[in-house]
Amino acid sequence: MAFSALILAAGAGTRMKSDTPKVAHTLLDKPLVRWVIDCAKDAGATQICVVLGHQREKVMALVDDVPIVFQEKRLGTADAAKQARPVLAGKDAPESVIVLNGDTPLIKPETLRDLALAREASGAHACVLTFKAQNPTGYGRIVRDLEGSFVKIVEEEDASIAERNIHEVNSGVYCFDTKVLFAALERVGNDNAQGEYYLTDTLPVIMEAGGRVDIFSTEDESELVGVNNRVMLAEAAAILRQRINTRHMLEGVTMLDPSSVWIGPDVELEHDVEVLPMTLLMGDTHVGRGTVLGPNTRINSCQIGEDCSIDETIAIGSTIGNRVSTGPRAYLRPGTVLKDGVHIGTSVELKNSTIGVNSKVPHLSYIGDSQVGREVNIGAGSITCNYDGVNKHPTEIGDHAFVGSSTMFVAPVKVGNDTVTGAGSVITQDVPNGALALERSEQITKEGWSAEHKKKLIGRTGSFQTVV
Repeated sequence: MAFSALILAAGAGTRMKSDTPKVAHTLLDKPLVRWVIDCAKDAGATQICVVLGHQREKVMALVDDVPIVFQEKRLGTADAAKQARPVLAGKDAPESVIVLNGDTPLIKPETLRDLALAREASGAHACVLTFKAQNPTGYGRIVRDLEGSFVKIVEEEDASIAERNIHEVNSGVYCFDTKVLFAALERVGNDNAQGEYYLTDTLPVIMEAGGRVDIFSTEDESELVGVNNRVMLAEAAAILRQRINTRHMLEGVTMLDPSSVWIGPDVELEHDVEVLPMTLLMGDTHVGRGTVLGPNTRINSCQIGEDCSIDETIAIGSTIGNRVSTGPRAYLRPGTVLKDGVHIGTSVELKNSTIGVNSKVPHLSYIGDSQVGREVNIGAGSITCNYDGVNKHPTEIGDHAFVGSSTMFVAPVKVGNDTVTGAGSVITQDVPNGALALERSEQITKEGWSAEHKKKLIGRTGSFQTVV
């Protein structure tokens, strides 16, 4: 079974009240239109064409992996579909074409496959995907005859009282015989209040020409909900979150509170991963078995190994080995690489740096543009001063180095293996293997100074207060 997919994404989406085109708004960090395209791909569509119009320059980059056509004037859905003729109506085009909307991100690949199979099996020229809506308000109602066959779609404003009580509604998704669709589009008129050409009007055109229109129904109302405003966007996100979290839990992932966990569609979690509340996992992220994520953690496009503890951590574009612990309040910026057994502690920030096997950056430090060796201990409050106001410079710290607290490395600088830096030092020159590096002023101690100082203060003010 071969079929193509035509995705209509040319509308303005005014109810979103946004400078961003509706189909470019994101669910779980993925644009609405991408959900639809990827669904069509997963369903097996051999050709996909997207129709763009409103603010197309903001959408084109999101869909540049499939053919794009443009609707220059917003003349309705039938006019939008006509623009795809050069792409989808060639002599080698698949027999079936499924028409989708770019704002229906919840539809499932298996539903599209079943729809295409149903049309092909029945020989119908068109097949309308329908569902039973608990509240059909706003939807076009599906009118059947006594035998249950399709008669028409009645829009709510045109429906009788009896028709408004119908709960079977039009999803806006159709499967057509490709040749029949593009022939019918040429005969659709615009004799309506809006002066637009509607895709639904292809159905009576087909039937008047002796063609057959069938109905294919799905039980899951949620997958056919469109997104027209910010409320519906949030509702769709909640449905997707539940679907994704349920899939991961069935595959062996533990979630203490699934309603407080958000996982993107491209995230991979191995079994025995545990995800604690208020954790957000997005992008091309992979997490190895036995790792605990959260609470209060945000991960984006990271590769994380096995048996790690990622506690209250933000990690972006980072690679984390096995048995690594981070946090709380750790920040791993892009380019961070943590080798096996590394510990990154409280209020530590790393950027574009590699931390070697079993090394530790326990607390209150910044490591940027650096290479840190094996079994290194970075004392509290240490900083690699990588920026000179114009350019970034690297720091290299060798294996088994012990960095005293509050050491400043003024890059570019290299510190060798088995070295020690004294607490409070500012290291501006390379340090050879096995050396101790100190850079301090001589300590000055004035005995009795505190009492004399207090006497001076009392003499000036007449009193002395101890502030607690």
